Amino acid sequence: MDIKKDFPILENRNIAYLDSAATTQKPVNVIRAIEEYYKNYNANPHRGAYSLSIKATEKYENAREKISKFINSKHKEEIIFTKNATESLNLIAYSYGMENLKQGDEVVLSIMEHHSNLVPWQKVCKVTESKLTYMYINENFELTDEEIERKITDKAKIVAITHISNVLGTINPIKKIINYAHKKGAIVVVDASQSIPHMKIDVQDLNADFLVFSGHKMLAPLGIGVLYGKKELLNKMNPFLMGGDMIEYVYEQNTTFAPLPNKFEAGTQNVEGVIGLVSAIDYIENIGYDKIQKIENELLEYAREQLSKLDYIELYLTSNKENHSGVISFNIKGIHPHDVASILDAEDVCIRSGNHCAQPLMRYLGIDSTCRASFYFYNTKEDVDKLVNALNKAYSMFKRYISR
Repeated sequence: MDIKKDFPILENRNIAYLDSAATTQKPVNVIRAIEEYYKNYNANPHRGAYSLSIKATEKYENAREKISKFINSKHKEEIIFTKNATESLNLIAYSYGMENLKQGDEVVLSIMEHHSNLVPWQKVCKVTESKLTYMYINENFELTDEEIERKITDKAKIVAITHISNVLGTINPIKKIINYAHKKGAIVVVDASQSIPHMKIDVQDLNADFLVFSGHKMLAPLGIGVLYGKKELLNKMNPFLMGGDMIEYVYEQNTTFAPLPNKFEAGTQNVEGVIGLVSAIDYIENIGYDKIQKIENELLEYAREQLSKLDYIELYLTSNKENHSGVISFNIKGIHPHDVASILDAEDVCIRSGNHCAQPLMRYLGIDSTCRASFYFYNTKEDVDKLVNALNKAYSMFKRYISR
């Protein structure tokens, strides 16, 4: 089964695309679904009494139901469409955090958080005079039970945590964190951006209060994201954005808001993105998460093995293979990651270099950036071989300068 044939950009270009943690490539069925929508169903949903608008509304709301089933939310109204995980996290920070935190309360994050799940909480804590607290990783790049229990205290009101680190690939013990936080009276926000492309998510089983993800990291188009929130929490929250379609009645001096989910979906929505996300989910379900994980586990095992042979490489990843997913961060000792990435690009190998929107983590690790190879089920062992050969070339080019 040659999965790459389903992805035009991988079929048409001889590249090893190893930056899926940033964004995934799109399969043919997603591209066609968007094209079909614009050819046959394009209209503004929720606004027209004519058949085309009714059909667009039907497509849009059926998508909500599909995504609700995909993550097993209790109510389809608990699915809010946003433009990405960043907007979802900001919505929670402003609509829930600003309203519920007070002086002396604590917001607990991990040091692994993407800036999108860190910077909004910094602002909220400053405004509400609450305190931002961090859980730090050990030498194996993992959160220990002791650290979790030491940092999530009775003062904690919100715990915001990434399911999988976009830098380290570490899979956090999310269920354990949620259970412990709930015992302490805190609600939990889960950033599933890096996990939902690779593993089945069941929000009821996790008992997450909020969970967010971006479509473009799981084969869908750019510009579509999802916020899941428990209905009882969402009903108590004020809207983040104001405008069309999120209102009930507007008077000259005040407004009442529409019920869920419309309350949080102001303005014309990214209907093509929603259509594309549903098509991406269809593709993932057709392959199955079991198959996806089997492919990725074999690939990561091979990549670990091959990269570990390179004595000029420093790896930043947990030794616990069962607790690692999708991402391998590394550096060639003595060479800046940007230089490495440029040389690899000349060899048709696409990796990410930089701080990966995780500067506090980089600072904690004592570095300012890394190279990052991130894998998805359309990658192959040949892609890994291409990466290793390109790294050998990069090292050979800089070797004499490093020795100086």
